[in-house]
Order: sequence, then structure tokens, then C-alpha cells
Amino acid sequence: MTENDPALRYTLEAVRSFRDGEIATAPRRELNDMARQIAQQYRGDGLSSNMVSGLLRIAEFLLLCAVGLGIRAVYVGKGPWLAWEYPAVIVSGSLLAVAFLNIAEAYQFRILSRPLQNIARLGLAWIAALGALATMGFLLKWSEDFSRVWFGSWFLGGFTAILLVRIIVSHFVKRWVRNGVIERRAVIVGGGPAAEMLIRSIEAQPYNDIRICGIFDDRDDRRSPAIVAGYPKLGNINELLEFARIAHIDMLIVSLPLTAESRVLTLLKKLWILPVDIRLSAHTHNLHFRPRSYSFIGQVPMLDIFDKPINDWDSVAKRIFDIVFSLFGILLFSPIMIATAIAIKLDSKGPILFRQKRHGFNNEEIEVLKFRSMFSEQCDPTAKQAVTKNDPRVTRVGRFIRKTSIDELPQFFNALFGSLSLVGPRPHAISAQSHDTLFYEVVDGYFARHRVKPGVTGWAQISGWRGEIDSSDKIRMRTEYDLDYIENWSIWFDLKILFLTPIRLLRSENAY
Repeated sequence: MTENDPALRYTLEAVRSFRDGEIATAPRRELNDMARQIAQQYRGDGLSSNMVSGLLRIAEFLLLCAVGLGIRAVYVGKGPWLAWEYPAVIVSGSLLAVAFLNIAEAYQFRILSRPLQNIARLGLAWIAALGALATMGFLLKWSEDFSRVWFGSWFLGGFTAILLVRIIVSHFVKRWVRNGVIERRAVIVGGGPAAEMLIRSIEAQPYNDIRICGIFDDRDDRRSPAIVAGYPKLGNINELLEFARIAHIDMLIVSLPLTAESRVLTLLKKLWILPVDIRLSAHTHNLHFRPRSYSFIGQVPMLDIFDKPINDWDSVAKRIFDIVFSLFGILLFSPIMIATAIAIKLDSKGPILFRQKRHGFNNEEIEVLKFRSMFSEQCDPTAKQAVTKNDPRVTRVGRFIRKTSIDELPQFFNALFGSLSLVGPRPHAISAQSHDTLFYEVVDGYFARHRVKPGVTGWAQISGWRGEIDSSDKIRMRTEYDLDYIENWSIWFDLKILFLTPIRLLRSENAY
């Protein structure tokens, strides 16, 4: 079978297009004691190797700038040592160094763990960076304005600094890997000889940051033994969904032959709703793919099926976005929030705020804040009975604040403290229903909208899908817009949604 084989091409296209067809939604299953105990061990977040390499890029850039400026201050006495020419060249050279080190794959985990064995790689990248800088200076005819002593000293000092920081980082990286601080947590899907070969191949990779947490397989113990390569089989695929809601898993590796098309598709239809990377092991396949078709764990090839949305540095950028704009929103709307609190207190008895359990990231339960808009004795924390037009449970103040979405303003505090994001799929109440049917029973793949944090506002809300859900089509369309947002997320998309929200919501006729 080759990459152009029609059957293979159909399989790869099918596993990436679940949104357009029927998607199985597995019921929640109780874990056995061993699986639950292991899941509890991985509740906390680890530090990914991508985050470490990103921080090292920043650190090396700043270090090279500091070395260049320090040598300039010591060896070049003529003129102000912070004259713009030298800092500009130093910053340019440091950026080039980071770029060439990246091209040389010097930020890969295996290279970070072995700096002395890769000294030639580091040296060539630094030479290439300063060589490019010198060539640019020669062509632009400003190289004669710079001290040769300074340039040569920066060359030696910069390389020494890179090597020393790499030696220090490698020491910490090895210790953090041993202690589980840096790790990518993986679950193997599928058992038997194929899974054993995969596990042995992964464990044979030097300086490996993969931590295998267990194995899940629908087959019985005759076809899939209870212990594979020293790892226990923790349950079936439905139990894996529950396991991944407790443990913070980074990757699912499906260890099945690609030729088992029907079984692969059945598994992936269940697994894609999880906020994890999903890889199909290719270590036993006699396929002839181009190198770029694969990702690798060491030398073990994988086919990328789904990627975790908003991961690593994207999640850092989104968190900074949430903190900055949440603080801004709290300051901007504080007079409105104070006035609303007073109006609620004067209008009816009861607390100012209403707290409701809703689905959060990875289907976890979170508590969402709102201004109370109903009579306190008639509030419905479960949201089993949706609010309708002229609903007698809603107070006079409540009608106004619900229509204008002022009741949602306390959720800026949810976003500030991290249970919500400012922009994302709107969180629904745990027992939210449409015609006495729970939302996840109406929409196949409903829980896929929880692969990212829910938001104070969202793409569906500004696109007209806001307010009462009185038909199955409305929850289907909301879910469709939520999945579209997840697939196309960017900071610019968040900004667009955030700034369009007050305009679109004021025109809404569906909020009661």
C-alpha cells in the first residue's frame, strides 16, 4: 500500500472529517480502582518539551544580547557605548543565531539533552548567524564602523555562553524527565503484539520524554492480554474517555494496522472529542509515505490524525489575552456592575449573584457567576427548564439585564481566575435540555466543544445563535459554530469576536 492508494487515501480523509457525518457519543463509564488510581496520579499538568525549548530560545536571545553589549562596554571606549548602531547589530545577530539554531534543530529535545555531543551543530549555527551578519555589513558598507576586536570577542563569548547555558539546561532537563516534571503523557489504544512492539520501540529511544500511562483496548484478554510490555490494560475505549477527563493526557497513540480501516474509524469516532493529540502508529506499516507525512517520537514514525487545539505557546498567548482584557473589562464595566447589583437588591429579595454548575474544559464541572435575573425561590441551577419569552420567573430587572447580557458581566471574574476564557464555546448547564433531551443526546460529538475552555462570549453567539434553545436544530447549529471556532482559532479571531460582541448582542431578539 502506498500513499496514493485509494483505500489508504479514503481512510485518512475519513478520520479527519467526522464533523460532517455521524459521530458516536460514548456514555460515561465508571473506572476500575486501578485505572482511577493511575488517573489521579496524572491530574496535574506537566511541563512540555515545547515550552522548555521556547523559553530557551528567549533566554539565549537575551544572553547573546547581554554578551554583545557587555563586550562593547568593556573593549570599545570611543563614543557612547549604547549608541544605536551596536545594539541594532547585536539584536540582529542574536535573532539570526536563534533562527539558525532552530534551522539546525538545536532546540529539539534530543539535542538539548546532549549538548557536548552536538557541539559542532551549535558552532555551525553560530558561525552561520555571524557570517550572515558580516556579509550584510559588507554589502551595506557599514562593517568598517565596527571594532574587529569586539566582533571577534562576541563570536568567542557568545559561543561560550551558548555552550555553558546548554550544559546547565541539559542537567536540569535530565533531572526533570526523571522526576516527571517534563513529560508527554501517552495512552496506547490497542493491545497485543503490535502494542508491545510500539512500547519497546518508544522505550528504546534515548532521552525520551514520553511517559506511557497505560493501555486501553475493547478486545478481551484472549486477544489483548491484561499486561503488555509491563503496562496494564486499564479498560475499554469508553472507560478511556472517563480516564482522560481525570488525567491530563497529552497524546493517544492508536496501535492498530491502518488496513483495519473499520476498527480504526470506529475508535477515532469516539476519541476525537478529547483535547489531546491523536497519532496512528506507523512503525509496523509497510507504507511508502513522504517524510513530511510523519511526525516522530525519537525514530518511531507516527501519522498525525488530530492535534490538541490551543496548545503550548498558543495557550500561553490566550491566557495572557484573557487576563489583560478581563482586567480591562472589569474596570470598564465596574460602574454598570455596581448599578446592576443595587438594582437587583432593590427589585427582589435574594443574593445578587447566581452560581451555576456548567461544563468546562475537558467536560469538567465549573461554577459560573451571573447576576441573578430570577426570583430567588424560582431559580433553576440545573437549567432543566429553559427561560422562555415573558417567563414569570424572571424579575423586572432580570428582563433588562438578560436582554442586554449585563447578567453575564460577572463572568469577567471567571475569565480572570481561569475557569472560563473570554472567547470560546459558551458553557452550558450540566443538565441543559432541549425538549426533555440532554444536549449531548441531541448532538453527536457534542462534547468535542469542550476541547477548549468555554468562553464569556463566542462565535455562535455573535453569529445569531443566542437565547432560547427551543429546537434540536438550534443546539446543533451552536455546536457547529463552536467546532468551527476551535478549528480556526487565532488571537485575531478572538479579538474579532470580542469587539463584535457588544454590537451583535444589542441587536439580538432571542434573549429573554
